[in-house]
Amino acid sequence: MPGPIEQNAQYFLDLIKKSKRGKFKVYIGMSAGVGKTYRMLQEAHTLLRNGVDIKIGSVETHRRADTHALLEGLPLIPHRTVFYRGKELEEMDLQAILNLHPEVVIVDELAHSNIQGSKNEKRWQDVIDILDAGINVISAVNIQHLESLNEDVFRITGIEVKETVPDSLLQQADEVVNIDLTAAELITRLKEGKIYDHTKIETALSNFFKADKILQLRELALKEVASQVERKVELEVPGNTTFRAERFVACISSNHEIAKKILRKTARLASYYQGKWYVLYVQTSGEDTDKIGLATQRHLINNFKLATELGAEVIRVKSNEVAQTIFDTAQKHSITTVCIGKPHGNFWKNLTGNSLFFRLLRKVSDTDIDLVVIS
Repeated sequence: MPGPIEQNAQYFLDLIKKSKRGKFKVYIGMSAGVGKTYRMLQEAHTLLRNGVDIKIGSVETHRRADTHALLEGLPLIPHRTVFYRGKELEEMDLQAILNLHPEVVIVDELAHSNIQGSKNEKRWQDVIDILDAGINVISAVNIQHLESLNEDVFRITGIEVKETVPDSLLQQADEVVNIDLTAAELITRLKEGKIYDHTKIETALSNFFKADKILQLRELALKEVASQVERKVELEVPGNTTFRAERFVACISSNHEIAKKILRKTARLASYYQGKWYVLYVQTSGEDTDKIGLATQRHLINNFKLATELGAEVIRVKSNEVAQTIFDTAQKHSITTVCIGKPHGNFWKNLTGNSLFFRLLRKVSDTDIDLVVIS
């Protein structure tokens, strides 16, 4: 283990790196049309009037007249032209931003997937590169693009969101601002043609833009921003030692559907408590690579990738003693909460028999480790 001198030196090095990194501000909203881009451009004009070297790296106005009008007078960094599948497309020019090195850059649509062949797969990864270069970033994202909320959003809207942003990115933000509207205000904006073209309004009203769906998405957005504020208080207010340092482990198997649910729920818990978290996969002899299909193996690898994107450290152990391995891992990494999937079968049989759930419950009962069952 590193001694106190090494620890102090590392702490000082971390402070230096933090001071050199750009500041990160994110506007978040419950859906398209609440005014995130509009507010970003308003702020850009204010900063420009105050002598700040600010430039537009990428902004998507969606042809909304009021928003598009705000681009006038703001310095734009031209997009790069990319030929992809016989088409000429435009993409944000990351290298140009890094070369010009403005004081602040506006980068819209955090969840955007870059054109194949770009340096990074996702725009949020571009933002990390920009921040690491010491450039301040103002960006925006809708709540439905937050990775750990993917299943909640699908349950509310019936729409599977493909483009997502890891929760860990939002945790890096120095400031998160919620652009909030009531459901009635948002629907009024839609009917007035301020969100989509008139030809799309009726379809939108009968699908995504229903009052009950908007209310639930609004609740998700408000909760997320409240959590960000609470974390900031815990980290930055002197003498605030109310909470112990929480550390989580999500225990998954090769059952990819259950594993995804466990990963996302644990990510939410870790995000809320600002805790470090791990993903533990215990590979039993029944889950050797020659005994599970290629599709299952592929899903497992994808879940490891998802866990990493959500900010977890993945641990893989070969063992037939699953409960003991989970318990040993929890003790080794000072875990406060173990998250497992809901046991199958009769509840009382699981509680009193020799199931994994019962064996694990028995092991943690005399410790400070909490056991969370995710259905």
